[in-house]
Parts: sequence; C-alpha cells; structure tokens
Amino acid sequence: MQQQDIHNFLERYFTANESPILENSRGYLHVQLSIDLDKLLMNRPFYWHYLEKTGGTPNPMQMTLITNPEECSEDKKGEQVHFGSPRLHQIFQSVQQLGAYIRLFEQIPVGERMNSTALHPWLCLNAKISYQCDRKKDIVISLGLNLINGEIQDQFHDLLLTKDLTPKIPDFCFTLSPLITPRSGLSRLENTIRSIISQDDHQWAEDAQYRWDQDLRLLETFYEDMEEKPESYFLEIEALKDQYEPKININIINGGLFYLSSK
Repeated sequence: MQQQDIHNFLERYFTANESPILENSRGYLHVQLSIDLDKLLMNRPFYWHYLEKTGGTPNPMQMTLITNPEECSEDKKGEQVHFGSPRLHQIFQSVQQLGAYIRLFEQIPVGERMNSTALHPWLCLNAKISYQCDRKKDIVISLGLNLINGEIQDQFHDLLLTKDLTPKIPDFCFTLSPLITPRSGLSRLENTIRSIISQDDHQWAEDAQYRWDQDLRLLETFYEDMEEKPESYFLEIEALKDQYEPKININIINGGLFYLSSK
C-alpha cells in the first residue's frame, strides 16, 4: 500500500464517517472528527462518560495526519501514518466496528455533467483467501459486480482508488435501478471466489500432506514397541493434524455499493 493510497483511503474514510476535512494538501490531512470517530479513535472514555451523565455539549477533537513527510511542507505538524503504523491499524480496525458495508457515489466533474448523468450500481466485495497448513499464505482479492449487466471485474479496489467518491449523490446525477439484487450478486461473487480457488495451484496441500506423513511415521517409531499406546501418543497425533491438515479459509473483509459512471 503506497502512501498516496493511504492518503486516498483516509480521505474517503473521514468523508464517509461525516468528519469534515478542514485542510487537505499534499501529504497532509487536518480533520474535524465526528462524535463517533472521536469515541473510536481518541481514547477519551471518561470524557464521554462524564458528558453523557451531565448532558454537556460535545466537543469532538481534531486530528492531523501526515501521510507523506517528503511532500508535506515543513510548517505542517501532525502524526505520521504509514502502512503498519499503530494509528492506521487502529483506523483499519474501526472500519469493521463502524460497519463493513458502505455506499458511495462517483463525483462527476461539473464540466463533464450532462443534463442528467446515469450512475451504474456496482457491488464490491473484498475478501481474504487463506491457504493454511504448517505454513500460511494469504491472498486478498477485490471483486466488483455490475448489477445491471452482470460484468465482474477483479482488482476493483484499484479502480475505486482512481475515482472521486462521495457519500451523497452529486447534482444532476441519478442512479440506475439494479437488475440483479444484491443478495443474488453476493452469490455470484461467492461462486467467483470458489472458482478462483479451484483453478489455483494446490501443490502446497500435497506438500503439507507429505510432511504430515513423514512426521507420522517418525512418531510411530517412538511408540512401535508399546502394545498399548499412552494418552500422549493420541495427543501428538491430534497435534500433527492441527499443524499439517490443509485448510482454506475465506474471510470477508468488507464490501459496498458504488454508483459509477459508465466511463
């Protein structure tokens, strides 16, 4: 994840959560947090508890983030964020707490708007596929389904990064009604994920099974002279299964409904 990607993500994150961006310049964001984001990010439980008890006027804090020190002017001060930084990790976690679903509209530049511009509904699903045995490999996929014509596009998140998105439908724009229901769309995307997995190379599972068999044979040599196997034998058998048995897990990260222009 590049620094510009982080900056773009934070812009959408604060906008979607009704936290006005007071200043947005190269590598720099100054934001007025909403009450909900203050509670999630600023670690002020006693303040909010006292305020709720006394009925006082909320005063959410502001947050200043530097997403790229090299691009940010020297007079700007704030908290640096990068992939893996505690603050960005906290924000990623808050996305799940706030809800794993979002609805956004493409902001059409005024000069490109006709009398009325149609926005097409796309259902986006971001998921993580985990291949797990004694080793682990994670694959993150992003799929988009056009709810009008059924087109499925991979790396959909990368496409969204190129768009200017807003939580409110722009003036002189209207949304097309989906011909495919979101429920049916999710089923189509689930089948696509299963197809991706079935077409993948699963030599890793065969290799894990081989290592499992090797360790099982070694374990048997330790207990081969015992007519009655002790409990430790069965515990070790189960431990080897937990360690080596190939598993495929699919974890839905988040999703959303995005209304985009036909371009």
